[in-house]
Amino acid sequence: MEAGETRTMEAVGPGLDLLSIKRGDFAAVLGGNYWSIHALIVDPAKARLGLGIALDELVGTEKTSSIAARHGAMAAVNGGYFRTEGLLKGEPAGLLAIAGRILSEPARGGASLGAAESGGTTRIAVAHIRIKGEVLAASPGGKGSESHLINGFNRDRGRDDLVVFTPEFHRTTLTDPSGAEAIVRAGAVVEVRDKAGSASIPSDGIVISGRGASAEWIRSRLRPGTTVEVRTEIQAEPPLPFEPAFLIGGGPRLLRAGRTVPSEAEAFPDGFYASRHPRTAVGIRADGRLVLAVVDGRQPGLSVGMTIAELAGLMADLGCVEALNLDGGGSTTMVVKGKVVNSPSDPAGERAVSDAILIFGR
Repeated sequence: MEAGETRTMEAVGPGLDLLSIKRGDFAAVLGGNYWSIHALIVDPAKARLGLGIALDELVGTEKTSSIAARHGAMAAVNGGYFRTEGLLKGEPAGLLAIAGRILSEPARGGASLGAAESGGTTRIAVAHIRIKGEVLAASPGGKGSESHLINGFNRDRGRDDLVVFTPEFHRTTLTDPSGAEAIVRAGAVVEVRDKAGSASIPSDGIVISGRGASAEWIRSRLRPGTTVEVRTEIQAEPPLPFEPAFLIGGGPRLLRAGRTVPSEAEAFPDGFYASRHPRTAVGIRADGRLVLAVVDGRQPGLSVGMTIAELAGLMADLGCVEALNLDGGGSTTMVVKGKVVNSPSDPAGERAVSDAILIFGR
């Protein structure tokens, strides 16, 4: 415990405690360093983690408190980065995978959080994830197959991109008419739409969407009746010690084996590291307990926020040996028993987000 600090601990439910920390001299005038911190301490044998998606679609946003309420969670914090404006507002801006099914590819080189249930306990791990994906299409005449690299999942198409849309995205692909799209059901193409855009995504299939050179490949190789297969591979460094129930992107990594991770290891701008902002983080303690922490910021007199180095120091102080930064800023939110317990920094209050990490009793 640091000088000028007070801590209170409250039991939330089986296997879950809420630690509230105040740092700084709150009796002093404005202008000093003040921090308001909340941390959920999770016994993974008595409580479990889950993932909640806003509105149960990848496009769209929902408040963390609403996601938690819909799923009946004891507590929750906001999750990964996401697109904050435009037609695709809410689309994950980083890795998202559920039960091995890739819904969004990694971005910026940031690390990710993996979680799974194993032997009656929740296990989590932090790793850098790379994915490989390809579409295999039966060659004309039925001899062999031809493949095409997948550039992305459930996002807008860049020049020459081939993007796979799954039912989790939205009712349609929300694409413009500049490319071509193949609708696939039961492993076979049922329709190819050219220069139409916004194809309907079947609940039991996918849409393969392309622009430029990828659109030409769709036009020439994917005809109604063509059998197709989507192959993906998830590579983790370090390797994950379990099969994850979900993977969610974040970054930068804060701690690895008890040591602070150098900023050069992550592709984030220097200002992101050095400026104080509201922050959300997740970590693993040496005793096996899990920590989900939020630090309020941008509110002089209440909490000034933390730099990434300060956040790493906080997670180490909370006993973590592994830790990962999640989305922060105005997204930083912690919900306990249906109540927002921190002070979100947006003037309008709690921000709607893309997804949330949920905590349930067993």
